[in-house]
Amino acid sequence: MSENIGYIRVSSEGQNTDRQLDGIVLDKRYIDKVSGASKDRPQLTACLDYIREGDTLHIHSIDRLARSLRDLQEIVDSLVTRGVTVTFHTERLTFTSEENPVSTMMLQMLGMIAQFERTLTRKRQREGIDMAKAKGKHLGRPSIDYTRRDEACTLLDQGNNISQISRAMGLSRASIYKLISGHTKTVQY
Repeated sequence: MSENIGYIRVSSEGQNTDRQLDGIVLDKRYIDKVSGASKDRPQLTACLDYIREGDTLHIHSIDRLARSLRDLQEIVDSLVTRGVTVTFHTERLTFTSEENPVSTMMLQMLGMIAQFERTLTRKRQREGIDMAKAKGKHLGRPSIDYTRRDEACTLLDQGNNISQISRAMGLSRASIYKLISGHTKTVQY
């Protein structure tokens, strides 16, 4: 009996998968929370191992499956060769073992566009980082100013709790904890 299998991918843990394949009845779902540029996508590997001839693989959009044209073409070709139907819902493209030159052309064009966009995004990101560095801007997380440790400890000794110290010093609670680490006074929450 053939099954409807869904592959869903978001780039990070915090992103929501709900909108992908919403309303599509699936027998099984595989969800990766990892960048599409990563080759280590365990749920995609499990999906490709599980899927059988006659099944349909549903994917929200081309960029959810692969970011390079080569990977996209290899995955789709290997599935179609195995008798699996591949459907991309956003692009409204379906691939089967029956050759359809128009669908193949669309897949290649859209795959090239996705790869081109990814390359442009990385280039713009690199240019932005280089410009910020040239202007002397600090990149990354701000470092803690440990010269303020005495101020934090004094406020703690005066009976203030972490939230009060945080507000008074204009620092996050995590920064306050780091500043007072090793201080002998008991921390109040």
